[in-house]
Amino acid sequence: MKKVTLISFALLFMISASFGQKKKQTEAVFKWMTIEEAAALNKTHPKKIFIDVYTDWCGWCTKMVKETFSDSIIKQYMAENFYTVKLNAEQKDSIVFNGKTYRNPSANTPRSSHQLAISLLQGQMSYPSFIFLNEKLETLTMVKGYRTAKEFEPILHYYAENNKDKMTYDKYLETFKGSFK
Repeated sequence: MKKVTLISFALLFMISASFGQKKKQTEAVFKWMTIEEAAALNKTHPKKIFIDVYTDWCGWCTKMVKETFSDSIIKQYMAENFYTVKLNAEQKDSIVFNGKTYRNPSANTPRSSHQLAISLLQGQMSYPSFIFLNEKLETLTMVKGYRTAKEFEPILHYYAENNKDKMTYDKYLETFKGSFK
């Protein structure tokens, strides 16, 4: 009987340790990267790309990082389903993406927009904005404005799971069962 109890305890410990390790691995995988890094990874391991287009002065952008992107449910889902990119819409550095070089033509002027941000946002410079790209680096959609984690979860699922090809977002929301109460 002692042997069975000891074996059961050992198995339970191994399962618990394994679960904890998997959770740590998932959290470690969530990493903001550049668009160049995401595109390079996409060549060997295709995955959708999520781009957070922000500015340093945008209060709603900061709130999105602190409240929505820091939520464990959101972080885990994004890590599993997307390469996650942060793009400062006013950055000074050039970016090479999809074989084209993008610049900020007025890099020394305050609040000047980077060409890649202008291209991705189709000239609609609103922050925060989020771009979803498919595995071929084609734009699936642009989502504008702050969202809580609960509001953001169905948007992530809708695009990650290719529901855009099956139904409208409003129809999808009717059946979506999220992780938040």
